Amino acid sequence: MRSPTNYYLFKYAGIEFMRVVSILGSTGSIGQSTLDVIRLNKDDFYVFALSCDNNVELILKQAIEFKPKYIVCPNNNNAKYIAEQLPLNSGIEVLSNNESLNYIASHDDVTHVVAAISGSAGLESTFSAVKSGKEILLANKESLVMSGQLIMGYANKNKCRIIPIDSEHNAIYQVLNSTNERYLKKIILTASGGPFLNTAKEVMSKITVEQALKHPNWSMGKKVTIDSATMMNKGLEVIEAFHLFNLSHEQIEVVVHPQSIIHSLVEFIDGSLLTQIGLPDMRIPISYALGYPERIRSGLNGIDLTKSELSFLKPDPEKFPCLELSFDAIKSGHEYCVGLNAANEVAVDLFLKKKIHFKDIFTINYEMLNNTYPINLDSISKIIQFNDEIKKKTIAFSSKFFS
Repeated sequence: MRSPTNYYLFKYAGIEFMRVVSILGSTGSIGQSTLDVIRLNKDDFYVFALSCDNNVELILKQAIEFKPKYIVCPNNNNAKYIAEQLPLNSGIEVLSNNESLNYIASHDDVTHVVAAISGSAGLESTFSAVKSGKEILLANKESLVMSGQLIMGYANKNKCRIIPIDSEHNAIYQVLNSTNERYLKKIILTASGGPFLNTAKEVMSKITVEQALKHPNWSMGKKVTIDSATMMNKGLEVIEAFHLFNLSHEQIEVVVHPQSIIHSLVEFIDGSLLTQIGLPDMRIPISYALGYPERIRSGLNGIDLTKSELSFLKPDPEKFPCLELSFDAIKSGHEYCVGLNAANEVAVDLFLKKKIHFKDIFTINYEMLNNTYPINLDSISKIIQFNDEIKKKTIAFSSKFFS
């Protein structure tokens, strides 16, 4: 197994590159932003593999531009279509079997893996990359929510560096990377408040899918946008931070920062607060993670602070009760984090399909969290099995809310 490092030149296809990258989920918002950054820094990167779910037209455009060795599409029909549409003699191999994502995540030639598949679907491939000692650029927070102890254990054992791409965790990583973390008191995750920060509480029950998908600051996938609207996304980030930075739940605080300019803070024992400031654009944390330990171009400029307002407030637990569920899950144990994440994935999907109301997301998450039970989840297979079990129970429970 090749040990990834930022300092060697890897010769591929007759050209020398600093980093060889597999992008898991290249057609999503994170994947597209990653390719934007690579496009600005072409001499340093070779895109070894791309993957998609259903956006076949976009991945074809990406493949023609970046000429990867592999494309992975789990849907057999979509994979067949992609293969047929690729130029003759492109040299690109299209894979569709169940192990294909794990294959491109753990391939010996790969140095960096961008884990950007949304939800629990990204768990196995992220774990494969960690077990193989790759440099992980982590956007799939659910991997740590579901198997934080397991993944971080393997990462420490294999000296596998995990750099978070979530802007909040990336900001914390940047601060702690330059400061002795022995002096850390707590971290403060900032939240935009989503589209309903100033919405009256009595109106929350009437929120539509279209309204929930209109985030004021960020351009994201549908699932994470709904999670932002309920603040469940921030709750999942709390669990991610708990594992990623080896914290207690008492060391994690959440504040609402509507401008999304300060991307979380670290408080130290002397009362100092350190942070990272930048535009609400994922290309900034992605460029940091891709270029680490160097800085590379993101395509963005800094903020004009003379035109920026900074405000902070406490989250409203009555409007956004999902946030507190994550702290409850951490205190209850690993299996409760898995159960909460599984329930939320089902609830958000049902809301997007307009089968349940916005307020039902919390009710479903609360009920399923309280019906999760103690179980030893010491392997990925057990975690996936338990995740599937909770999802089935959630679907059954949710049917009473179908409209």
